[in-house]
Amino acid sequence: MKREWTAIVLIGAVLTTGCVSNKKYQEALTEADSAKMELEKARQQRVAMEQQVRTLKELNVKFNNEAEAARDELQRIEHGRDAERGTIESRTKELEDKVKALSAQNRNVKQEYQDVKRHNDTLKSLVARYQKELKDRSQSGGSVQAATLTPKQGSSGTASVAPASTSTSMNINKVSANDMILFLGLKQDEADRIVNNRPYRVKGELVAKNVVPKETFDLIKDRISVSP
Repeated sequence: MKREWTAIVLIGAVLTTGCVSNKKYQEALTEADSAKMELEKARQQRVAMEQQVRTLKELNVKFNNEAEAARDELQRIEHGRDAERGTIESRTKELEDKVKALSAQNRNVKQEYQDVKRHNDTLKSLVARYQKELKDRSQSGGSVQAATLTPKQGSSGTASVAPASTSTSMNINKVSANDMILFLGLKQDEADRIVNNRPYRVKGELVAKNVVPKETFDLIKDRISVSP
């Protein structure tokens, strides 16, 4: 290659001047060597640039792949986060609804307890009252029996005792709804209607006024009264 460059330079010099001195010849050789070195340097730079371009292309492909993978991972995380958020929100709402239901149930239980307690207190009061009434009736009945003995009956040696009043009818114009529920076995609404439609002059008004059904009236008519 060096010889070729030298020949080219010599031919150029001959064509230009017709004859070449030794000095010119050496200068031409030096220039040829310099040109050759510059050309080799340029070639090496070109190879290096081409290698750098290939490396950059490979890095670009790699970075694009990594970026795509990162986007996919980000989308997966976001999707999982949204799904988890939805699950948490759904579970939270479910628990809130359960707490509300339990709170309402607790209020109902407390209300039922208070109702039962009041009803129990009422029953105790009624039992005590009716026990007192029975005791008073028993005592008054004994007094009446003693007072009904006449002198004539006593002298004849026979005693006629007037029967004690055994009526236990309930005055529907006076008793409370709770009393009617307890002792007549009425439903709450039936007892309330009887109280709300007072007064009654005859027992049959319970049916005439559609206060209670005929079947219910037949069950209680012998145990009620409408005395003032």
